[in-house]
Amino acid sequence: MIEIKDIHKTFGENTVLDGISASFKPGTNNLIIGSSGSGKTTLLKCIVGLHEPTTGDVIFDGENFTDMNFEQRVPIRTHIGMLFQNSALFDSMTVEDNIIFPLNLFTKMSKGEKVDRANFCLERVNLKGSNKLFPSELSGGMKKRVGIARAISMQPKYLFVDEPNSGLDPKTAILIDDLINELTEEYQMTTVIVTHDMNSVMGIGEHILFLHKGQKWWEGSNHDIAHTSNKELNDFVFASKFMRAAREKL
Repeated sequence: MIEIKDIHKTFGENTVLDGISASFKPGTNNLIIGSSGSGKTTLLKCIVGLHEPTTGDVIFDGENFTDMNFEQRVPIRTHIGMLFQNSALFDSMTVEDNIIFPLNLFTKMSKGEKVDRANFCLERVNLKGSNKLFPSELSGGMKKRVGIARAISMQPKYLFVDEPNSGLDPKTAILIDDLINELTEEYQMTTVIVTHDMNSVMGIGEHILFLHKGQKWWEGSNHDIAHTSNKELNDFVFASKFMRAAREKL
């Protein structure tokens, strides 16, 4: 479980996060949504330690991550998998080497064990046999799946995903959502996803935080969204004609 307690984050005189508290449970897809500038990516970065909260605490399974120094954080970091918005693959490395990269940093596995792990992860994301390809040879959806394979290579307890469907066509986006959902359930990971994709929200949003102007404005599930009276959330979720039509069918 991950707990965030009264997280504030300021940059100079600009308050980006204003007292965010929440709990994210294992085996659950936890989605952070909100309009541009609402603070959702900043919150994700505060949780994983890419930003330090101005005040507040981030707690991983009872251990206060915020109070730790760099060395003390290493054991927790080895349990964190991260899928960045643009997949962040190394262009000069093959698919296999991209997946092995974190294993080189954080494990003492032999070369053979690393290759076996890479093969397992590639098969799990339906990319068996793509080991020697380079990122330039992959489609957008394939890059996302390689990014997921790398993220799970360390068998993480916590998976953080930033805009997984950015730049993907709707069919591929659904495949990525389904894959993340399957892996979360299979490995009982605590998965935290920043997204603006309302299809993801309605499809896999078991636990949702809606941020508005740096505050937690609403919290619930995708089933709750259809019946909320929260004006700002309604304006955000049902902004498109497609989502308005979906709401009318509920």
